[in-house]
Amino acid sequence: MIARIWQGCTRPGMGKAYMSYLEQTGLKEYRETKGFNDVLVLTREMDGRTEYLLITLWEDMEAVRGFAGPEPEKAVYYPEDDRYFPESECTPYVRHYEVHETG
Repeated sequence: MIARIWQGCTRPGMGKAYMSYLEQTGLKEYRETKGFNDVLVLTREMDGRTEYLLITLWEDMEAVRGFAGPEPEKAVYYPEDDRYFPESECTPYVRHYEVHETG
């Protein structure tokens, strides 16, 4: 199993609005991708901004490519993401880890 990790920090006051947008975009697309297992959406408030840390679990790297495309190390962004995140907060890359144990 593969864990894919992405993080970013919203513009001030945009944390709740981004969660709604995320549900309509990334979370929906994760769930529709073959080989997707689960997602953790972690948040924390910092000076009016919301930091997001997403950990998705996939069967294997082939499943990750089914979501992310041929360059799975690049983050997947949606058309209106720049509305929620300052350009400097949009991390262009994600990290992948092999999962050895859960539960």
